Amino acid sequence: MPEIQWNDDLTACAELVERGDPARFRTTMAAPPAARLALFPLWAFNIEVSRAPWVTQEPMIAEMRLQWWRDALEEIRKGQGIRRHEVVTPLSERLTPGGAALLDALVEARRWDIWKEPFEDEAHFRSYLDATSGHLLRAGAGMLGGALPAELAADAGFVLGLAGWFRAIPALEAAGHMPLPDGRETAVAALTAEALDRARALRARRKALPSQLAPLFYGLPEAVAVLKLARKTPARVQTGALEIAPLEQRLGLLKASLGRW
Repeated sequence: MPEIQWNDDLTACAELVERGDPARFRTTMAAPPAARLALFPLWAFNIEVSRAPWVTQEPMIAEMRLQWWRDALEEIRKGQGIRRHEVVTPLSERLTPGGAALLDALVEARRWDIWKEPFEDEAHFRSYLDATSGHLLRAGAGMLGGALPAELAADAGFVLGLAGWFRAIPALEAAGHMPLPDGRETAVAALTAEALDRARALRARRKALPSQLAPLFYGLPEAVAVLKLARKTPARVQTGALEIAPLEQRLGLLKASLGRW
C-alpha cells in the first residue's frame, strides 16, 4: 500500500462516512491508518450511490444520478479522463479496474431502489444482496492489496448485507417498497438462521485471511448481534428494534481489531 498521504478529499470522505454510516466509521477508525486511505473513499462511494435513488421523487433524475457514478467508474476502469471529485478522486487512486467493474454492477443493482416493484423472487433478492454488499467487499479487498476467496466473499456479503438490510426495512416499507420476497416471520427466521450459519463458517476460516483484509470484517460482530436479535424475535425486523447497545458495539469492535471478528 502506498505511503500514507492524508488530504482534504480523504477528510471529506471520512466526514461523509461519519455522518452517513456511523457503524462503518467506527470500524474504519479501528483499522490501521494505511487501510483508512482505501476504506473511507469506498464507504463514501457506497453512501453516495445508496442515497442517489432517495434524494428525488423523480425516477429519471435518480437514474441520471446513478449514471453519473457509472460514468465515473468507467473513467477509473479505463484510467483516463477521471473527473475531479472529493470521492471519485481518492477512490480512483486505489480502485483496480476489476474493482471498478464490480462497483459498476453494484450501481446497476441499486436501480431497484428507484422503483417500487418487488423482488422477482428470492434469487433476485440474493443477487441484489451480493451485488450491493459482496461486491463492495470484493472491490475493497483489491483496494487493500489482496483478493477474497469466492466462498468467503459470498458468505460475508450475505451476512453483512442481510443485517444492514434488516435494519433498513422500516424505512423501505415507509417509502412504499416491498423489501423482502417473503416477509413472513418464518421466512425472516430462515434467512437469519442461514446468515448466522454462514457467519460461523466465516469465523472458522478467518486465520486463512490475509491480515491486510481483516478491516473489511470488523463490522461482523455487530452484524451477528443484529441477526441474533432477529433470530430471537423476527418481529423486530419489521418494527426496527434492532439497535445494539453501545457497550456491546465497542466490545465487538475491540475483539475484531484484535483478530477475533
